[in-house]
Amino acid sequence: MKNVYLTGFMGTGKSTVGPALARKLGRSFADLDALIVKAENMSVADIFARKGEAAFRRCERAALARAGRRGGSVVALGGGTLLDARSRVLVERSGALVRLTCARRELARRLRPARATRPMLAGGSLDARLRALERARRGAYGRPDVVISTTRRTPGQVAALIARRLP
Repeated sequence: MKNVYLTGFMGTGKSTVGPALARKLGRSFADLDALIVKAENMSVADIFARKGEAAFRRCERAALARAGRRGGSVVALGGGTLLDARSRVLVERSGALVRLTCARRELARRLRPARATRPMLAGGSLDARLRALERARRGAYGRPDVVISTTRRTPGQVAALIARRLP
């Protein structure tokens, strides 16, 4: 059975919608960031600070390969996972890709409290960081099979929409 991968910008709800979707589909759920934290025994912020983004992306690729081999899971990818071409290929070969989107104003509201734990949001105004990252990642979310907006929707509503639209 193929995996279902959730992608999208940070704060779109991948880690929140993922468990709801897994329950709805009767599958297991894996959060890529949580797998990395467990494997490295340190937070994502600490990995970035101590080892750098390149090391984090290597850890991410390894965790994705492990999750991809299991099959039949719902996997929440990190917001930058698909920046890596090898990760994109792995996802395309092993499952359906669902891109979650969200209005920028809602993203800022969701991300403001967690800004200190999100290394990619450090420096400058939150709005400026969001705009810069969105521009940089615009083409990095692959060719999704399904695109769903999470703006003003509950995780259950989003999971139901995804379940109905999966190929």
